[in-house]
Formats: sequence, C-alpha cells, structure tokens
Amino acid sequence: MKLLEQAISRARATVSILLFVLIAGVVARYLISVDLNPDVTVPVVMVTVTHQGISPEDANRLLVKPLEIELKSLDGVEELTTRAQEGSAFAVVEFEIDIDISAALADVREAVNRAKAEFPNDTDEPIVNELSASPEPTLVIAFSGEQLTERELFHIVRDLRLEIESLPEILQANLSGDREEVVEVLLNPSALEHYNITADELLKTVAANNLLVPSGEYDTASGRFGVKVPGLIEEREDLMGLPVKSNSEGVVTLADVADVRRTFKDPTTFSHINGRQAMAIEVFKRNQANAIKSVASVKALVEGSADTLPRGVQIDYIFDASDFALQMVNELQGNILTAVALVMVVVVAALGLRSGLLVSLGIPFSLFGATIVVYLLGYSFNFMVIFGLLLALGMLIDGAIVVVEYADQKTLSGMSLRDAYVTAVRRMFMPVVASTATTLAVFLPLMLWPGVVGEFMSYLPVTVFAVLSWSLLYALLFVPVLGVLFGRKKDQLAPATDIPVRGKAYLGKLGNGYGKFIGWALTQPVLTIASVLLLLVTIFVLYGTFGRGVDFFVETEDRYGIVSVQAQGNLTIADMARLSREVELRVMAVPHVKTVYAASRGSSIGGNLERAKDQISNILVELGRASDRDRTSREVYADIRRAVAGMAGIDVTVNPVQGGPPVGKDIQLQLSSSNREIMREEARRIRYYLENQMTGLRDIEDTLPLPGIEWELVVDRAEASMLGVDTLQVGNMVQLVTNGIKIGEFRPDDAEEEVEIRVRYPAADRGLFALDELRVTTPSGAVPVSTFVERKPRPRLDSIQRIDRSDVLFVRANAEDGVLPDDKVKEIAAWLETADLNPAVKIAFRGANEEQEDSIAFLGVAFLMALFLMLILMVMQFNSFYQAFLILSAVVMSTAGVLLGLLVMQQPLSVLMSGIGIVALAGIVVNNNIVLIDTYNHLRREDSRLSALDAAVSSAITRLRPVLLTTVTTAVGLLPLACSVSLDFIHRQIEVNGELASWWQQLAAAIVNGLLFSTILTLVFTPAMLVLPEFLRARVMPRLSGVPTQQSD
Repeated sequence: MKLLEQAISRARATVSILLFVLIAGVVARYLISVDLNPDVTVPVVMVTVTHQGISPEDANRLLVKPLEIELKSLDGVEELTTRAQEGSAFAVVEFEIDIDISAALADVREAVNRAKAEFPNDTDEPIVNELSASPEPTLVIAFSGEQLTERELFHIVRDLRLEIESLPEILQANLSGDREEVVEVLLNPSALEHYNITADELLKTVAANNLLVPSGEYDTASGRFGVKVPGLIEEREDLMGLPVKSNSEGVVTLADVADVRRTFKDPTTFSHINGRQAMAIEVFKRNQANAIKSVASVKALVEGSADTLPRGVQIDYIFDASDFALQMVNELQGNILTAVALVMVVVVAALGLRSGLLVSLGIPFSLFGATIVVYLLGYSFNFMVIFGLLLALGMLIDGAIVVVEYADQKTLSGMSLRDAYVTAVRRMFMPVVASTATTLAVFLPLMLWPGVVGEFMSYLPVTVFAVLSWSLLYALLFVPVLGVLFGRKKDQLAPATDIPVRGKAYLGKLGNGYGKFIGWALTQPVLTIASVLLLLVTIFVLYGTFGRGVDFFVETEDRYGIVSVQAQGNLTIADMARLSREVELRVMAVPHVKTVYAASRGSSIGGNLERAKDQISNILVELGRASDRDRTSREVYADIRRAVAGMAGIDVTVNPVQGGPPVGKDIQLQLSSSNREIMREEARRIRYYLENQMTGLRDIEDTLPLPGIEWELVVDRAEASMLGVDTLQVGNMVQLVTNGIKIGEFRPDDAEEEVEIRVRYPAADRGLFALDELRVTTPSGAVPVSTFVERKPRPRLDSIQRIDRSDVLFVRANAEDGVLPDDKVKEIAAWLETADLNPAVKIAFRGANEEQEDSIAFLGVAFLMALFLMLILMVMQFNSFYQAFLILSAVVMSTAGVLLGLLVMQQPLSVLMSGIGIVALAGIVVNNNIVLIDTYNHLRREDSRLSALDAAVSSAITRLRPVLLTTVTTAVGLLPLACSVSLDFIHRQIEVNGELASWWQQLAAAIVNGLLFSTILTLVFTPAMLVLPEFLRARVMPRLSGVPTQQSD
C-alpha cells in the first residue's frame, strides 16, 4: 500500500496522470482509423493460367497437376482448391491464418515458376494475385451515358480503372460490361476465290510480314551505325497495304480481299444499372486496408476526374461499404454514450451525486485508456472493438463501486476520508483484484481462438481486457486519491445503520423485504437449495425439449442482397443479357428496392468458387435504410423471390449478403473420390433426396457437369499426311469460323495496351456448317477439310474441380426462412448413415456446419479452460475448494438464465453470439459470489462467536446494494440492444429491429438474461450454501448418531 500512500500524498501528480490519460485517449480516438469489420488478413493466393483452346481434361492433366505438386508442398498450406476449365486453369491456395501474405505470395510465385517448366510451350505466363477475403466488392462505380459511343465510354472507364488500381489501398479494380479492342480482318470469301487465294496462304503471308527483324549494327570509318528493317505493323494502313499475292497482272493487297476495321471483340460480359446499360468498375480493397479510407480515396480520384469527362456521363456509386460502415460505427458509438449516461444515472441515484460522479469518472478513464491500447496495437476502431467497449462498460465500475461504498460506510463510522479510503482499498483489494482476474480469465482463452472466425472475434476479448485492466487501476489507485480530495464527509452522508443481522433494515423497503426473506430461507437451507436446483434442472429439461436448436450466426438485417440468375442451354451473351434484364425489371418493381446492379457471370461479385455453372448473371440489390422501411430485409427478399418466381427457362435465387464470417450457403456437402462416374452418381442421389424427400430447403444446386455437347473434329492423320496437311493447319482454319486467328498486335497512339489483330470470316460465313466448306492448301491444291476431318458430337465437360489433389463435387442448399440449417444438416446426416452410398465416395459437410463444429469445439475448450483458471484463482483467494466451487455455481445459473431467455423469446442458440455470451458471463456472474463470500469470511474472522447463519444473513444484506448496483450497471448498458432497440441520443435516433441491433441482440440478451437470473438466485443460493455445512453438523449429524437436536431461535 506504499504506492497508494504516495499517490495520496502527491495528489496533484496523480490527478495530472489521470488527466493525461483522458487527453491521450481523446487524441488516440481522433487518430485511430474507423472501419466496419476487423482487419482480418486471410492469406489466400490465386494462380491463373490461360492456354488458348485447351480442354478441361487437358488443362487438368497439363496445367493443374504440375501446379498441385508444387503448391501443396509449401509450408502452411491449409487447403488447395483447383479448377480446370475451357481455356484456363486456376488454383486457390489458402494458408494458415498466421502466415504473412507477402511471404505467401513469394512462396507461391516460386512454386509456380517451378511448375511452369511442365506446362505446354504456348501456355501464357501464369498470374499470381492476392485474393480478397470478401467475395463482394468494397465499391462499384457504374458509368453510363446515352450520348456517348461505346468507344468513348470504354476509354473513360479504362483510364479510371488503371488510376484506381494504382492506389495503395486497392487490391484490384475489375471492369464489367466492357469489350476489348481488336483490329478485325474480315476475309471476303468471294474475293479470295476470285484471286485464287486460300485463307491458309493469306495467314502465312500476313504472319511473315509482321515480324521483329533484328538487323544488327554496321561499322564504318565514320563510326558505328544501327541498321533497322521495319517489319512490324504499326498502323492500320500498314495492314491494309500488305501484299498478299502478285503476278503479271499486278499485286493483290489485303485490302482487296478483306475488310480491315478497328472494333471490339465479341461481347463476353454485360452490366446494367437500374435497367440501363453501363460499364462498371468493381473495386476490391486489400485485406488490411480500411474500407472507409479506401472508398474515400477512390471517390476523390473519380470526382477529381469529373471535370475532364465529357458531358452526359452519369456516375453511380453502388455497394458503398464506407456508408454502411460509418452508419454502424456511429450508431454503436451513440449507443455507448447512451449507455454511459444510463449507467451514470443509476450510480448517482444509488450512491449520491458526489460518490456517484467519483465512480462514474472511471468510465471515460477506462474507455479512453483502452482506446490508447487499441491504437498502439494498430487496430482499427471497428464494430467489434466498439462492442467490446460497450460490453465492458457496466463491468468496469464494479471495483470502484465496492471501494466507494465501503469507504462511505467507514466514513459514517467516524473515520477521516483519507483513512476511510485507504482502509477500503486494503479491505477490498483482494476481492476487487480477484473479481477482475476471474473476468479476465474468461476472456483470455477467447484470444486464442484459431482460424478466420477466431481472428474475427479476437478483437472483442482484447478490448475487454484493456478496459478492465484500466478500470482496476482506477479503482485501486485513482478512486482513493479523488475520494480524499472530493469525497463526502460524515455530515454529508445519510445516517448510519448498524451492521445488519437477521433481517435488520438496510437499503430501505427492498432491504427489509430481502432481509426477512433471507432470514427465513436460511433457516431452511436444504429446502432453499433443493428449490434452486429443481428450478435449474427444470430449465435445462424444458430447453432440451422445447428449445429452437442451434444456429452458427444470427439473422442480421441486411441492406444488400444478391439475386443469382441461372439458365441452361447454348445461350449467347445477348440471350443472357435479355433474360437478366427481365429479372431486373421485376426486382426493381419491388417496394424498398433502392438500386439494382446486374453483372454477367464474368463479374467478380459473389466470388468465383461457389458460382453455379449455369449462372448467367448476378444482380446486386441495395435496399433503403432499415429506419426508412416498414418491412424487414428478410421480408423484402421474400417479396423479391415471389416477384421472380415462375419465370420460364430460368432459375432465380435470392439471398442477403452475409453478415459475420463468410461461410457460403447454409448446407454444403463435399463429395470426393478418385472415380468421377461413381461420384457423379452419388451426387445425383443426394440432390434428388434434398429436392424430393426433404422440406425446408431452397436454392438447391450441384457442381455436376452441365448437360450439353461440344463438337470434336477428328482428323484422319493418315489421309491428312497423304495430302500434306498437319493438325496445326486444320486448327488454324477452324479458328477462322470461330473466334479468329491472332496474327499479331500493335499499339495505337490512343491506346494504353496493345491491340490484337485477328483474322476471321464475316458473321454470315461463320457457323457450324461453315466448317465443312473450309479449304486448306495442299501440294495438290486447295481441298475441303471435310475430306480428312470428321465432325462428331460428344458430351461436354465444362470443368474439373479438385481440393487437396482429389476430385470433388458439391451439393449445396439454403434453408428456408424460419428453418434452422443445423436441423437440416442433422436430418441429412441421419439419411446418409442409412443411404448405402458407395464407400469409394467420401462425404463431408463444409461451410457453416464446418465452422460451427470448429467453433463449438473451441468454445467448449475455452469454457473449461476459463473455469479451471477461475477455480485456481478462487482457491488461491479463499483457500477452500468448497467456497471455490460455490463461486463457480453462478456459472451454471447464468447458463440456465441464457437458455431460459432463448426459450421465452423462441430463438435458436447462436454458436458465435450466445456461445460468447455464455463464456463471457462466466467471468461476470462470479463477482457477486466473490463479494458475498469474502464478506462472510470477514465477519466470521472479526467475530468468532458469530454463527454461520448470522454471518450469512449479515453478509447478504450488507452486500445487497453493491451486488444489485454492479448487476444493474452491467445490464443497463446492454438492455436496449438486448430488446432489439438501438438508442442513439447523440444522433437522436431510436431504431427497433435495425441493422445494429440485429447484430448484437442475442449476445446482449444472453448477458442480460444470464446476469439478472443468476444474481437473483445467487442472493438466495450462496448464503444457503454457506449455512449448509454448519446446519448439517447441527441438525443432521446428531440425528444420524442418535443424539437429540436442540432447537435454535
């Protein structure tokens, strides 16, 4: 206590330190970056390899397998997912959460460099990129303008995209709805026939005249001179003037047999904004970047370029993550300040103005002190940190209340302020430290939560840890100093009462009533304890029978949703755009829909790995703010489902953008096997069961190959060899009637990138039957390719997906609104056990169920670890296993209170939110028992003649006010959110069932219900358990030994 004496003696210095912490906290709050989500860096790297025209089977054999060998051998790889498809292959490497992303990128690049030695010679250079942790963009910028040509709009969007992607916060900026520029050489079949020129001859001529010709240098007496032979095509005119054939009649140029034009490639993507055709930039921030700052930087760049844009360009910002982030953060901050006001009102009302303010000053001190810690740790001021502050708000003044309340009692007994506060700290030092330590012991294991979910949730315990550490310092050091300076003297306090025994008045009518009840209850401890235990058992049995089950996260109020449009068949991009627009018009007609942005399947929205194979577009839907709607987001999305139901030829799924850790669809079954045919058959069986024998599911899909055909051109190699033709010549000729043959590139003055030069036939001469009319040059003259080529249809394999080097298929589904995914998973698991599936196929549940099982396992271990740590602390404090286990009994009561609340409100238990609430409660509710038992032991030590009954009654009544006060202050700050009400008096907003409340209602309700319920039982059960040993010795043991008992007063 020498430090305390020094602090009181140098009160001015102590107060200066307190003011410094407050000022530094304000500065830290001003400097700290604000963000919606925690800075969770998921080390995921994507490798993309393209090879023009390669089939999925060949891509799997020649591209994927060499990549798998090298990538899977890297240290720290958690999962490797690959996909081979027409023309490309890619690999997604997910590393363990503690791997540095820069190191992961470097390791992957080295592995890819080793693997590409096994690739075919004409494979493009692999691309290695960091993958965004979120499948949804941070911001979408849509550009439209009816007065602009496609070329003008393209140049505007392209230039801005390059500038946006150069920002350090931006990971990538993808274009949607654009088309690449190309110089197209459209051959004229009639002219070729007239001049007796085959397409094969023309291609060879063009290729031979578009080469970089190295000519070296020439030494002369005057010096060394470079020699240059221009051989590359640099202008459109160079191409048109190329000689194709010459004879005595003259020279035939390319312009004579072809139409050369600068245009765009055939469209492969589209994008619409509120039904208008548009080009869009989908912006993804880096995983470590701040969403608010990233969006602000992008908007500043775009708006800074607005003056240079031509008139008529309309710019729309969609899916603005910064707007939602600021709203959530501001609302949560407003709720904190509202909770501070409520807590201060309760404390002042209970302790009086001066003592109440003395206790309440600990709130800003602890919150600003924690803000300093958060800032120094490099955290952003995100909603997990802010809720941690809100959660700790009620707990942080518990120690100060106990010290001030005890000091007031000593002042009433005649002590000076200095002696009263020094005595209070000495007397309450161990109880306050023990209660804070037990709370911190509960939150300590939560910091060790592994994986993405653990990284996401870890900000909460770290914040609570910081707040309670500062609050402990305030209660034991600053409260005595301020109490000596500003505390109430004896004549300013209410008249004193004696230390109460056996029901004497204390805390007014409430104290009298409680005193009479506890005095009676403790005379019948066995009946009292049995009643409490029976109540607890009844609650657990009722919840097990009538509980709503388990869910991974909570249903949040989601402003953004994704409408996925799926259709099968050989659809052109124009067909896809038309079908998508039909859906868009129906969605736009639904009330409360603010913005509709549609992007084709080439868009990055919604992620790539879980995209349905027959998906033609994703439609991003933005709703109005919850406060401006008379329907919840779930109801609006249900309205959208009804609006798009029954559309011929297409399948539409509607889902909100997920809140919380990303987990994909509700139900995901992964099938893996080395035998693809058996695996496909079992996947069909599982899908049939989900669609026809189960209820409560929607949006059922699988990753089986889509039905379809492709045309295989089988070359008779012997016949072709006799004609002097090889397979390469045939392939080149076929490309003339498909995508065209790339013969070179050139860079126009108005282009940032090289523009391809492609040769092909006009649209009227392209098509399936045009293949038969193609002619190839042979030594014997031009002959049709059909002479030695047979066209055969075969089943189309669109892609091959593998995970950890095993072929996989997925069957996915969402649960209907009001149906728990966990119930459906259990139903499917029960069916799988009896379905007699082929043992060659391994089946596992992924997604939410996988995360749920991992989270349950961890929270169970964390709960047991917390109980063990608290038990050790309690045994050290009280040197009694009986009292230590008695203190921990409050944990059982609080858990029963949580389950009772869920039962009354008919809510499922959220593994994340309710689970964290139960674990957090374990450290909160034991504090009441610590105070009661410590007072009981103190009274017995002070007066050895005092019976256990009198000591238990006295300690219960004496500590009634601090117990109730600490309970109410903890509950009152969370009570509005527990009731799904967001009270933000700063911004003058009261919102019921809004976006903020939907996130935190179940966690807040778990803590409030568990705390209130356990407090009520603790005030009865704990004193009864303290009396029980002496009661048994006095009443039961004599009866067992045959000695008559003596009735007590």
